[in-house]
Amino acid sequence: MKNITKSIIALFAVVALSCSVEDVQDRPVIEGVDAPVLTAPTAGAAYILKPENATAQAERFTWKLANFGGDVQVDYVVEMDTKGNDFKTPKEIGSSLPSQNQVSVSVAAINGAALSLKATPFAPGEFQVRVKATAGTLAPMYSNVIGIVVTPYTTENPKLYLIGNFLKISGYGEDWINAPTLPAISASGYGKTDFEGYVNINNTSAQFKFIPQATSFDGDYGNATGPDGTYTGLLLQTGESNAGLPAPKTAGYYLMEADTQKLTYKATLTAWSVTGSGTPLGWPAGPDGTPGQDQDMTYNPTTKVWTITLNLTAAEIKFRANDDWKVNYGDKGADGILDFNSDNIKVPSAGNYTITLDLSSPRNYKYTLTKN
Repeated sequence: MKNITKSIIALFAVVALSCSVEDVQDRPVIEGVDAPVLTAPTAGAAYILKPENATAQAERFTWKLANFGGDVQVDYVVEMDTKGNDFKTPKEIGSSLPSQNQVSVSVAAINGAALSLKATPFAPGEFQVRVKATAGTLAPMYSNVIGIVVTPYTTENPKLYLIGNFLKISGYGEDWINAPTLPAISASGYGKTDFEGYVNINNTSAQFKFIPQATSFDGDYGNATGPDGTYTGLLLQTGESNAGLPAPKTAGYYLMEADTQKLTYKATLTAWSVTGSGTPLGWPAGPDGTPGQDQDMTYNPTTKVWTITLNLTAAEIKFRANDDWKVNYGDKGADGILDFNSDNIKVPSAGNYTITLDLSSPRNYKYTLTKN
């Protein structure tokens, strides 16, 4: 046993001698020496992005490799941020294989980064890109910064927001103040110019403008008037005049329609009701409906919904405006989403119901039937 112990001690002594101070000092120190250098794209490169090219390459980013002073694995990512933000909130748009000096970045990647950085769709915005190099736990190194211009897209329906002197009295916020709470109208689809939506305008002398962004007056649409100063129903982009309701000016709940290609708009005053075989009054008599057959709903400016409480039978109902069939909504597919001039809504069972009609989200109109 003593001999074994002596042998182990001798072995540790040999190991200790082999790891001399000189050996430790001679080992290479791994640390950042030379930062990567971004070589492509060139400064000022512009990208007009389109959804049909989402999977295509927008740019191949290239750079000179970083030097960490030793044989280590270096990983690279390309970062993008808004110009002037000093990369406080950068978005990664591409990463290479370890120690590679290039990466192909898709249209979708740049577009997604631009939108997440609050870029305005279909408008050019200034951004900056750089390369970040990392090696294990060592401090990362960053390349030079290059400025680019990106025009992103969105496949969401574009919107127009209404801002004016009716907001406060109508439950939307302070008059003429840009805010996310502004009422909006929506186009029928991506790239379309036909907008519609419902807006409460509780002001008999309403003035307003349509603006493409809730937070800015840029690109605003105002009212065009005839030579005698009367309303013409036309819009004027970046117009100085505020749009006004068609005469006579009446406070109420309006179906707003606008076309930014034809530069026209229309405001239709609406009052909403429930009708149908499931209601106490049944379907309206006559081919066009008879006033008084509808069950009138009440609008709440705080909740932005119309409501009514009714005794219903296990039959059918629909929503319509102004006791008329010109503007009516049913529910195709019974999914709680309203469709224009669509299928009757089935009442699940007889009883007393609270019915709501929510037209506050443009082209995404909803309703509820809640049994009391």
